Amino acid sequence: MFDTTDQLAVNTIRALSIDAVQKANSGHPGLPMGAAPMAYVLWSKFLNVNPKTGRKWTNRDRFVLSAGHGSAMLYSLLHLANYAVNIDDLKKFRQWQSKTPGHPEVGHTDGVEATTGPLGQGIANAVGMAMAEAHLAAQYNKPGFNIVDHYTYALNGDGDLMEGVSQEAASLAGKLKLDKLILLYDSNNISLDGKLEKSFTDDIQKRFESYNWQYLLVKDGNDLDEIAIAIAAAKKETSRPTIIEVKTIIGYGSPKQGTSAVHGAPLGTEGVEAAKKVYGWNYEPFEVPFEVSKRFLDTIVSRGEALEQEWVVNFKAYALKYPQLAKQYEKAFDNETPELELSKYEMGESKASRVTSQEVIQELSAQMPNFWGGSADLSSSNNTMAKAENDFMPDNYEGRNIWFGVREFAMGATMNGIALHGGTRVYGGTFFVFSNYMLPAVRMAALQNLPVTYIWTHDSIAVGEDGPTHEPVEQLASVRSMPNLDVIRPADGNEVTAAWKHALLSKTRPTALILTRQNLPILEGTNELAEEGLNHGAYILAKEEGELEGILIATGSEVTLAIEAKKTLGKGIRVVSMPSMNLFDEQSASYKEEVLPKETRKRVAIEAGTSYGWGKYIGLDGSTVTVDKWGASAPASTILPAYGFTAKNIIKVYNELN
Repeated sequence: MFDTTDQLAVNTIRALSIDAVQKANSGHPGLPMGAAPMAYVLWSKFLNVNPKTGRKWTNRDRFVLSAGHGSAMLYSLLHLANYAVNIDDLKKFRQWQSKTPGHPEVGHTDGVEATTGPLGQGIANAVGMAMAEAHLAAQYNKPGFNIVDHYTYALNGDGDLMEGVSQEAASLAGKLKLDKLILLYDSNNISLDGKLEKSFTDDIQKRFESYNWQYLLVKDGNDLDEIAIAIAAAKKETSRPTIIEVKTIIGYGSPKQGTSAVHGAPLGTEGVEAAKKVYGWNYEPFEVPFEVSKRFLDTIVSRGEALEQEWVVNFKAYALKYPQLAKQYEKAFDNETPELELSKYEMGESKASRVTSQEVIQELSAQMPNFWGGSADLSSSNNTMAKAENDFMPDNYEGRNIWFGVREFAMGATMNGIALHGGTRVYGGTFFVFSNYMLPAVRMAALQNLPVTYIWTHDSIAVGEDGPTHEPVEQLASVRSMPNLDVIRPADGNEVTAAWKHALLSKTRPTALILTRQNLPILEGTNELAEEGLNHGAYILAKEEGELEGILIATGSEVTLAIEAKKTLGKGIRVVSMPSMNLFDEQSASYKEEVLPKETRKRVAIEAGTSYGWGKYIGLDGSTVTVDKWGASAPASTILPAYGFTAKNIIKVYNELN
C-alpha cells in the first residue's frame, strides 16, 4: 500500500518540524517525530480537503490537532499540501506576526480548523463538529443528494485524555452515536514531566468502550499499513465513534527518544543531526524532496479538487430540485441572520428574564431554521427548549433541542466546534454560577471570534434558598474582563429581546445573556429605547427634569430599584440602564459624555454582584450598592433587602455622597 516515497514523506514531515523548532529555539519536537506516520497516512489516504479553497468547501473533512503543542507538524503538513504556508513561514515558527504561531489559530493560518492548545478542548471541538455534520445531514440530505457527508478527525495525546473535558465530550459523543468522528490517539507513555505511569494508568479501551465507542489498536506507530487498515476500519463503523490508539515513540529518532526531554525543547544541533541520520535524511534544512511534493499533489491535493468539483456539480443539481433548501444552506454557511420579527412587551407585564428569553427562543426557532441549542441538564430552569422542535438524538439528528447533560465545559467546547463547522447558530444554557466550569471554552470562543450564545440564568443572590454555592457574586466581573465577549444583563423583557437580536446579528463575538430567576416588571421607555440603547451598551432610561444633579447606573433587576429611588430623590436624577459594559466602552467619547457627563460626579452604581469594575463609571466620588461578600440561604424577598437592595438604601447611599 505504501512505498519508499511515502516513507520519505513521513521523514519530510519530521525534518521540517524539527528544523522549525530548532530555528525558533522553541517548540515541541517530540509529537511531530512520533506522530508523523499516522498524520501522513490520514492526510495522504483519507482526508478529503481542497487546499485551494480551504474552509470555503463546506463538505470537506475536518482535522483538529487537539494536541496543539505539536503545531510544527500541522504547519509542515499544510505546507506540503499546498495551503498558504510557505517555507519562509516555517522558518518563522513562533515568531512575531508569523503565520505559524506556537499553537494553531483558526483564521490566522490557512488550513487550521480550530484554535487548540489547551488540552482536551480540541477533542470536544471535534465532537461539536461531528454533531453539526450529523444535524445538517439530517436537515439537508435528500435521496441521491448527500450534500453533507464528511468525517471529523482529531489527533490527541495522553494529556488530552487526562483532561476532564475530553471525558465529558467523549461520553456525549458515544451517547449521540457520532459514527463519523474518529480520534487518533498518540499513545507514547510520556507526559511533560516524565513517564505517564506516574499519573495516568487508565485502560483506554475499557474507558471508551464504556462510552459506546469503537476501540482499535495500532501496535506499531511507524507501520503505515497498520495505521491505514485501522482508519479504514473506523470509517466502516456506522453506529458509534472510534478511537484508534496508536503506539508511538515520542521524539522518534532522537538520542533522547522515549523520554520527556524531547517533549517541549529543541533537540539541539547534535540532536537534530542524530535524528536525521536515523531517518537517512540527506537534505538541507527546510528542503523538501521533489518526489514528496509530487506525492502530496498526486494524493491529497488532486483528490480534494476532484471531490469538491463533484460536490459542486451535485449541489447545483440539488439546487434545481430543492431551491429553497439550497438557498437556506448557503445563507446558513454565510452566517446570514434574517430580518427578525420579535415581540415587544408592554408595561404592566412582569416576567423573569429567563422566561422572556424562552419566549424569544420560540420566535427565533420559527424564523431561523439554523438555530438550535440546549442546556447542561437545566432546561426546565434555563428555559432553553424550543417547544415546537424535537430533541437532537441518534434516531433524530434533525432535532434542534440539544441535551448536553451535566457537562458545562464540554457544552461550551462542543458549541465552539459546532460554530467552527458552520451552518448553524448554537446556544447553550446553565446557571450563571456554573459558568465557571465553562470559562476555558468561553475564552476560546472569544479568541476564535465564534458567535455562540450563552444563556446564564439565576444571576444573583436572588437565587435565594439554594444559598451561596448557587448565588453568583464575582461571575459578572469575571466574564466582563474577557476580551471580545459581549456580556449583557437585561433589565426587562424588551432588553432581553434586544439582547437576543444583538447576539444573533453578531458574526465575530460570543454573547453571554445574564438572566434572572425572579420576575422583572416591564419598564417605562424600554419598548421604544431598549434596542438602540442596548446596542450602545448603556442609555438614559429615565431622564432628569431640569438641571442634572446625579446619576443612578444599574443593570438587570436593579434598574427597577433605581427607577423607584429616583421618585424620591427628585427630578434632577437620571437613571442609566447599562446592560453591557463592554458595548458602552466601545462607543464614541461624545456618546459616553452624553450618557455620563464628566461634570456630574454624584453617581451610584447598583448591581447584585461585586463592585469590581464599577470604579471607572462612578469615579472616586461615587458609590455602589453591590455585593462584596458571599450570599446566603434565604428567600429572595429576605436576602435582597438584607444586602441593601431596596430603594430606601439606594436613596441613603446617594444622599451620603458629597
